[in-house]
Amino acid sequence: MKKVNVLIVDDSAFMRRILTDILNKDYRIEVVGTARNGKDCLQKMEMLKPDVITLDVEMPIMDGLEALDHIMKKNPKPVVMVSSLTKEGAESTVKAMSLGAVDFIQKPSGSISLDMETVDSHIIKKVLVASDANVVTCEQPLLHKKVPLPDDYQLKGNLVAIGTSTGGPRALQQVLTSLPGDLPAPIAVVQHMPKGFTKSLADRLDKLCSIQVKEAEHLEKLINGTAYIAPGGYHMHVRQKQNELVIELDESDPVHGHRPSVNRLFSSLSQLKGISTTSVVMTGMGADGAEGLFELKQRAGGTHSIAEAETSCVVYGMPKAIVKSGLADEVRELRDISRSIIESLQIKRG
Repeated sequence: MKKVNVLIVDDSAFMRRILTDILNKDYRIEVVGTARNGKDCLQKMEMLKPDVITLDVEMPIMDGLEALDHIMKKNPKPVVMVSSLTKEGAESTVKAMSLGAVDFIQKPSGSISLDMETVDSHIIKKVLVASDANVVTCEQPLLHKKVPLPDDYQLKGNLVAIGTSTGGPRALQQVLTSLPGDLPAPIAVVQHMPKGFTKSLADRLDKLCSIQVKEAEHLEKLINGTAYIAPGGYHMHVRQKQNELVIELDESDPVHGHRPSVNRLFSSLSQLKGISTTSVVMTGMGADGAEGLFELKQRAGGTHSIAEAETSCVVYGMPKAIVKSGLADEVRELRDISRSIIESLQIKRG
């Protein structure tokens, strides 16, 4: 079996050493080289031709974002960012996702984390997933073209729910920036991300979108034209209270390793009365969302479900589970999902 060749890029010699030791522990991976900064990375990737690059965000001479931009424009490869949990680090990581990075590794305790080995299985898993990721789609620029609301349709009350994971920040940017500001529905979003990063994701998307985008808060009411992103570390549910839809957050046990969980969100929607729902499952590893969508399909009125097509997914795991289970009403490429969402909110006049 061919090993996954990895290039590690970090300005800290200690971090280069510990990441090398962690990755080389797995028989499926071989670290073929290290680099001290983005400029060094660009030179070495031409010689070493790695399958995956781990790229530190904050480095001298050329930082991770600048290096990532060069990589994605000239020679796209799966890149996993390595980030510290600071406000600046989270913002840079979210931007890196929009530039085409497949995923990110969170340093558990700052820029030089002496305890990286506590997350070694997590690091190995992310690198292996990245090695199979579809990065060809990342060569294409994101389309920020708005899909207008047609004049010949009457809009009905609705709720949109979106679940996504690996590759999700970029996919969300594509979909949410294409929706009109007067969208006649709220949007509940579960993106697999740890605490601290979902707020940066919501803030970045809010600046780019016509709709409002925010990190969800416990007991806040849902309003049309607003997307609510579940905070990292919390499950998000939508409940009915006195003819209003309200968000509830909790820190109960992860579901199949996920908190927030798409299954939990979709399951909560199955309890709503008189609300039409549109459910969307996009790029991501695993099968989160399939069990919850099955529950949602069983309720009176069901749901209109949209799965992202394999050709545009960074990782075709979550949508594949929906399609193989026969739960998808539509399978759409990423660029067409916003239009499908709008069409699902409409009924023809007469």
